[in-house]
Amino acid sequence: MPDTRYIAIVDDHTMFRKGLAALINLFPNYEVLFESANGKEMISCLQHHRQPDIVLLDITMPEMDGYATAEWLRMNHPEIKVLALSTMESETSIIKMIRHGAKGYILKDAEPSELKFAFDELFGKGFFFNELVTRKVMQSIHQLVGEDSTLHTFVKLSPRELEFIRYACSEKSYQHIAKEMFVSERTVDGYREALFKKLNVTTRVGLVMYAIKNNLVQL
Repeated sequence: MPDTRYIAIVDDHTMFRKGLAALINLFPNYEVLFESANGKEMISCLQHHRQPDIVLLDITMPEMDGYATAEWLRMNHPEIKVLALSTMESETSIIKMIRHGAKGYILKDAEPSELKFAFDELFGKGFFFNELVTRKVMQSIHQLVGEDSTLHTFVKLSPRELEFIRYACSEKSYQHIAKEMFVSERTVDGYREALFKKLNVTTRVGLVMYAIKNNLVQL
């Protein structure tokens, strides 16, 4: 990787942000372009700096959080890669960031080598989901983004299955989805397991990736 890749850090914890910047500047061919405490500051910085290649984005921030910031970048600068940086391991957080345009998700307690690897993967493959996603889901994502994907072929889904998929792409728990669909939690479990088998995915994240790739949900 001969060219320098520029990183912007958006995180409201100053000491963490400064330490992270110092670390990234030690990575060969990577340089921190600017730091911001929230999404609003980031937007302002973009007006006075060259465009970063990657925005390393915290989720929980005042004024403009990571979800809103990722969405703004998706709409205004889709060429910038967003790598979510969080302490939250929940499936809901991962799904929500993916829906708002994040191409990767990494925990704040990750090793420096994993962060460097995440940067490399974003440029090499276009996405990075490692510790938070199982190997089978990674394989599903590879299939979903590949032009030769067997999952591009039409899969017949019932109206109720489509309804469940759209709810699954929200932040609602399975319990809440059951209430919204006026069915039992056992019925929702049945929809989930049937779709996992039909679409060849193994987790809710994999299901969301399938829905996004095949335009089953509007982002």
